[in-house]
Amino acid sequence: MINWNGVVSLFIACLEFILFINLLIFAQKNRINAMVFILIALLMIYQVFEFLMCMLNLQYPFMAYLAFVDISFLPPLNFYFIFSYAGYRHKLFKLIFLPALVFVVYYFLVIDKFAVTACTVLYASYSYPLGGWYAFFYYSPIAAVIILLSIKIGKQREAVRKKLLKVLLFGLIFIFIPVIAAFVLYAAGDKLLLEIIESIMCKFAFVYAVCLAYFSLLNKNADNERSNSKYLFNYK
Repeated sequence: MINWNGVVSLFIACLEFILFINLLIFAQKNRINAMVFILIALLMIYQVFEFLMCMLNLQYPFMAYLAFVDISFLPPLNFYFIFSYAGYRHKLFKLIFLPALVFVVYYFLVIDKFAVTACTVLYASYSYPLGGWYAFFYYSPIAAVIILLSIKIGKQREAVRKKLLKVLLFGLIFIFIPVIAAFVLYAAGDKLLLEIIESIMCKFAFVYAVCLAYFSLLNKNADNERSNSKYLFNYK
């Protein structure tokens, strides 16, 4: 029989690759858009890893580790991207990458504890140490960005920028839907969605990749480096 496990990951990876190439060709090259390019590339690479593990049965601990290295930098990079676009450029914001670096180093030291526990057409599930702590540091930057965007959208009066912020907020809320559903189901005694949440979130993140692509194509401010909170948001 044909092994269809991982085929959805391959399909999404191809779509994200098309988005990535189009952005390289058509989007303006600036600091903010560069972070968008990297975010979409990381999403695409994770889907490739999932395809390799599930369809080609490369289910080695090192492959699962590499997949986690890839997705570990998505929330902090997205945090840094949103806050940079909002004009917040404090050097301490770079510390948002520290938890990801700590987990990457720690997981490398215990790489033999990684395992791919299940593969299906739609998702993969993993076994790895410190899952609760990893989840906390993974979800926190996403939640922080959702809160920031929710507050700032109401203060933005420039039409195009307000629309772009709304697009980003929609994509992030869409990503967070399976997280909320997973905890609700877990409270009801069903742990399946929580056990496969990394894979499902990255599937939902395709919608965010589309939102990022839309943002990047419209983000034509050549002088992003001069952007600040006063420029982007109408403060009183």
